[in-house]
Amino acid sequence: MSTEIRVRFAPSPTGPLHIGGVRTALYNYLFARKMGGKMLLRIEDTDQNRFVPGAEEYIMDALRWAGIEIDEGQGVGGPHAPYRQSERREIYQREAQRLIDEGKAYYAFDTAEDLDAMRQRLEAANAPAAQYNAITRMQMRNSLTLKPEEVKARMDAGDPYVIRLKTPRKEEVRLNDMIRGWVTVHSSAIDDKVLLKSDGLPTYHLANIVDDHLMGITHVIRGEEWLPSAPLHVLLYRYLGWEATMPQFAHLPLLLKPEGNGKLSKRDADLGGFPIFPLQWTDPNTGQVARGFREDGYLPEATVNFLALLGWNPGTEQELFTMDELIASFDLAQVHKAGARFDIQKAQWFNHQYVKEQPDAVLAPTIQQQAQAAGYDCSLAKAEKIAALLKGRVNFAREIVDEATTIFNAPTQYDEAVTTAKWNADAVKAVTAFHDALVSYDGDFVADNIKHTLSDAMTQAGIKQGKIMQAMRLALTGSGAGPDLMLTMEIIGKDETIRRLEQALATLPKP
Repeated sequence: MSTEIRVRFAPSPTGPLHIGGVRTALYNYLFARKMGGKMLLRIEDTDQNRFVPGAEEYIMDALRWAGIEIDEGQGVGGPHAPYRQSERREIYQREAQRLIDEGKAYYAFDTAEDLDAMRQRLEAANAPAAQYNAITRMQMRNSLTLKPEEVKARMDAGDPYVIRLKTPRKEEVRLNDMIRGWVTVHSSAIDDKVLLKSDGLPTYHLANIVDDHLMGITHVIRGEEWLPSAPLHVLLYRYLGWEATMPQFAHLPLLLKPEGNGKLSKRDADLGGFPIFPLQWTDPNTGQVARGFREDGYLPEATVNFLALLGWNPGTEQELFTMDELIASFDLAQVHKAGARFDIQKAQWFNHQYVKEQPDAVLAPTIQQQAQAAGYDCSLAKAEKIAALLKGRVNFAREIVDEATTIFNAPTQYDEAVTTAKWNADAVKAVTAFHDALVSYDGDFVADNIKHTLSDAMTQAGIKQGKIMQAMRLALTGSGAGPDLMLTMEIIGKDETIRRLEQALATLPKP
């Protein structure tokens, strides 16, 4: 019987979730759904010094906004609760003690001064790496160098200590990464990592291995920054006797700066004027506000589509995907090894594609609210028509009201270049004829009827319509270019259309 695919997203609540973290969660979600498996959410809060209030709730809100559904874990529950690592302390302590008992880990009593002195000695000796390892451990204060009775006395006295992994001196550690292929590291390059800190909480290295095993995780899909630690984790699986059920690893490429050199940071986003967090975040300590994709006007579907293609190629020309299409197409084998350049213009392009496909009725309430906030009189029906007219011309729904200024305001000035080139005797004759036709028109004032009325008026006046359309637009909006003119007139209404034509005839210079 085949094993159920189980993946996990395990962020730390040390601040807002980076957009790269959302991509990691998304890839886990797509893989799990594609394989008919489950996705878990685990909160890795063992670093209490960096814990930030509100960060855990932010993480869950961000995942919900992106449409990433959690099957099991924090906020959902499940058979492996608790899913917050700070509540699993006894489990880690038990496994760390087992490693001690089996001679695969040891107690270390070194103070911060001891560790600094060690680093200084190694640097003075030009050692290739100043680390606590199979060689240097024998010059330090630990249960390998101290007599058993002294170790017991120190522990009985409450001296602070950590538990360190006893890394083998001459072994080869290998793993076959699903994206990068075989990775081989000699154990001499792996230091004796702290597994259990002096506060009794585990480090990431121990906690993630224990939890992944106990929670039945089959695939660990995480960022490239964890690749250097992967051999250590393989070694831990071996030491804990779980190598046979060790999950498969896949280390995702970094998100790079817009120019492509180096890892994307908040500073890059601030300098570039774009968000780096999915949702707006207010720092609980400083009150500083960081902008979010949602608040900047990005639709969740567009953001997900953009992120999915940052590091993954479907192997086709298709760029626009629904979540279901992403699930059907996703393949870890098509994830790149190289970093992915974060192109915010591409994100805006995706948002444009999704905004123009939004139903007018969905956009209308936002348009109405923004229009009224700007001091304009705007009914819901009018807002819906404005959406139909302008949604294909913007990247963000919030830009629609700014684009609609010629609808809410009659022109106060007219484009000089268009006036010089197009406002001639035929233009005056055409605007006058159309004005008179509208005055006597008593049908429904909708785009199709307006179009026929204009066409009939131009035929009766003996004027070719194509030659005067730019002048007609100039009279109504003050500009020579813009969205569909018939729908524009429908939205501003018959009376306002007539008034604007009269204003143009009175204001523009006589040819």
